[in-house]
Amino acid sequence: MRNSFLYFGLLGLFTILFFSEPSHQADPSSTPNPRLQSAFKAIQEWKKLITADPKNFTSNWNGPDVCNYNGVFCAPAPDDSHITTVAVIDLNNQNIAGTLPDELGLLSDLAIFHINSNHFCGVIPEGFVKLHLLYELDLSNNLFGGTFPKVVLRLPALKFLDIRFNNFEGRVPSKLFDLELDAIFINNNKFEFSIPENFANSTASAIVLANNQINGCFPSNIEKMAGTLNEIIVSNNGLSSCLPPEIGKLENLTVFDVGFNNLIGPLPKTMGDLKNLEILNVAQNSLSGDIPQTICSLPHLENFTYSNNNFGGEPENCSKLSKKENYIPNMESQRPEMESSSFHSQAPV
Repeated sequence: MRNSFLYFGLLGLFTILFFSEPSHQADPSSTPNPRLQSAFKAIQEWKKLITADPKNFTSNWNGPDVCNYNGVFCAPAPDDSHITTVAVIDLNNQNIAGTLPDELGLLSDLAIFHINSNHFCGVIPEGFVKLHLLYELDLSNNLFGGTFPKVVLRLPALKFLDIRFNNFEGRVPSKLFDLELDAIFINNNKFEFSIPENFANSTASAIVLANNQINGCFPSNIEKMAGTLNEIIVSNNGLSSCLPPEIGKLENLTVFDVGFNNLIGPLPKTMGDLKNLEILNVAQNSLSGDIPQTICSLPHLENFTYSNNNFGGEPENCSKLSKKENYIPNMESQRPEMESSSFHSQAPV
C-alpha cells in the first residue's frame, strides 16, 4: 500500500522559499535584531519547560544566536529580506518531554512547526494565535490532551494540520471544515462528534478521522468536494446510515476507507465512476445487496476490502482484489449471518 500521508512537499517548498537566497544571518549580540531577540526569549522559556531530552538535542540552546540551535532554522523575513528571523522549528523524533510555553507566540514569522514523535503534553498555548504565518502545524504522536485546540482555527495561513495520535477529546468544532486547509489529520484521539452539515465545505485533499468516536453519516452534498478530495479515511468510528450515491462524484478520490463502522444498505453503483480510486475499504460493516461489478473493474483499483458484511453477491472480477469473508449465500469461508464484530486498533494510520 502506498504511503497515503505525504506532506505534499510542503517542507521542500518552504526550504526553497526561505533558503534560496543568503539568509543574512548576523550575530544578535553585535547587531540588535528584535525578531531574533524575541525568538531567544521564546526558546529559552521553552527550554525551561523541557523535562527530558534523552538525545541531548537541545543541549546547544544556549546563548543569543538562536539560528545555530538544533532544530531551529532561520531565513530572511518575508516582509524584509535584510532581517533574519526564525522560519522553521523541527524537533521531530527526538523523544523530548515537556510542555509548550505561551511565549512561542513571539515567533511571529514562524512558517513550520514540527514536533512529532516526542512526549510533549499539556495543551496548545493560546499564544499560538500570534503565529500569523504558520503554514504547517504537526503535533502528532505526543501526549497532548484537553479539548480540540481551538487556537488553530484562528491561524490565517494554516494549510496543514496534523494532531493525530494524542489524547485530545470532546467535540471537534464544525468550523474546522470551513477552513481552507490542504490536509486534516486528527485520527487516533478521543474525539466524539457527529459529522457536521458543513463537512463538504472542506477544501482538504486528505482527511483522516480514523480511530475516534465519530458518528452520523456523510452529507448528500459531499460532491462539493469533487475538485479537491483525494483521500478520506474514517475507519473505526461510529458512522451509520447508508453511503450516499453522490460519493461517485468524487472524481479525484484515490483512497476511500470506511471500514469498521456501522454502515448499512448497498454500495452505491455510482462508486463504479471513481476512475482514480486505488484503495477501497468497506470491511466490518453491515452493508448488503450485490457488489457492483463496475467497482472491481476500476482501472487503478489495487485493494478492495469488503470482508465481514452481508453482501448477497460478488462479481467474479472482484475475487482477485479481496478475500471472500462476507455473508454471501451458498459460499464458504464466511462469518455467521447477523454476526457482530468490533475493532479497536491503535495502529498508525
